[in-house]
Amino acid sequence: MTGRVFQRAASAPLVAVRAEGSTIWDATGRPYLDAAGGAVVVGVGHGRRSIAEVMADQAGRLAYAHGSAFTTEVLEAYAVEIGRHLPQDDPAIYPVSGGSEAIETALKLVRAYHLARGEVNRWVVFARWGSYHGNTLGALDLSGRKPLRRPYEGWLGRFRHLSAAYPYRAGEPGANALGTAEELAAELERAIESADPGSVAAFVAEPIVGATLAAAVPPDGYWPAVAEICRRRGVLLVADEVMTGFGRTGRWFGVDHWGVRPDILVAAKGATSGYWPYGFVSAAGPIAETVLGAGPFVHGFTYSHSVVGAAVAREVLRILETENLVEASAAKGERLKALLSSRIGDHPNVGEIRGRGLMVGIELVADRVSRAPFPRSARITEGIVVAARRAGLLVYSGTGNADGIDGDLILLGPPFVVTDNELVRISETLATVISEVGRTVPGSAARG
Repeated sequence: MTGRVFQRAASAPLVAVRAEGSTIWDATGRPYLDAAGGAVVVGVGHGRRSIAEVMADQAGRLAYAHGSAFTTEVLEAYAVEIGRHLPQDDPAIYPVSGGSEAIETALKLVRAYHLARGEVNRWVVFARWGSYHGNTLGALDLSGRKPLRRPYEGWLGRFRHLSAAYPYRAGEPGANALGTAEELAAELERAIESADPGSVAAFVAEPIVGATLAAAVPPDGYWPAVAEICRRRGVLLVADEVMTGFGRTGRWFGVDHWGVRPDILVAAKGATSGYWPYGFVSAAGPIAETVLGAGPFVHGFTYSHSVVGAAVAREVLRILETENLVEASAAKGERLKALLSSRIGDHPNVGEIRGRGLMVGIELVADRVSRAPFPRSARITEGIVVAARRAGLLVYSGTGNADGIDGDLILLGPPFVVTDNELVRISETLATVISEVGRTVPGSAARG
């Protein structure tokens, strides 16, 4: 602990004092290039004065009004404006304070929809191994990230899991992964049939998996096949776009890469680019109308429908649109992958470089040929995070991807305003620290 605050870092955290663009400064004046966008949150960049001004102006006029009594003009305007980008017909949003709350809301909305239709037996929800959907108990139960589930297993178990869409480790023992669209679609079809088709309520998945599998992109036919199965079976398709939304993958939303239109979409992170705790669930018109036609949606949080959050989200949306930052994410993401491929694409400890837009993952391995992971005891990911920070670079990480215990990942998600010189620095610094850390581990191919 530092003072009387529970800290999330294993070691003493830095003290941040200011930020601008893609850089954060600590209390000593040292700059850090934020190649992770925090937790892959910051899209429009740090230190945006216009966002701070909008926030202050709104808080000065009206900071809080409970959603059970009031709506606000700014929230209603935002719902219309973001609706133009949502991959749904006539969407309606339910605003909350972040991704975990949004997932909990989506699950309740799924149940409310089926109850409104008189399908009271639809309660089974499928998600995937290797997924992450949040840290409240319901969202964690839905998640398939085993290291995070392990301490709380006794409280979990209501949701069911299918294989990850993870071609790099498809079929490997313990990876719970398949690699082709046909295999994955067939597994979903069998699971629905085994559960009794009339009992399955929803299938929930990230379009491209975030930190758990470091930007693992599914095979191209996967999402259209899943959408077709869900439609035919009366199962609601829920896209978790908490990390992939708002331009992170080079499209407004991750499912846009495959032309899929989910029944329910979950968003947060990039919606306010880290400036305010905010997220929402978006329901396609027919879903929202069915639920509300049966009476009030029985759900709510103290800080849902935030007026300041809506004002911030609206300004972030304006910046994304007027500065063409979604397109910038696509172009800069290709540039970053090319730089990384040039510097470490053949490195003996780099298994794969993957992702879309400015959501780029690096899978680290003890041996590139066999794909053997480092043992968890080597703490490779932690070593790279520390070495990169020492060099003034912040990266995001994940572990346990290979079998639930072993496996090391680095995820990059810099702000969309990142410069080309900064992209070069990211690739150069990572090349250096990956080589340095890899050489310290017995059995690593990097040791020769």
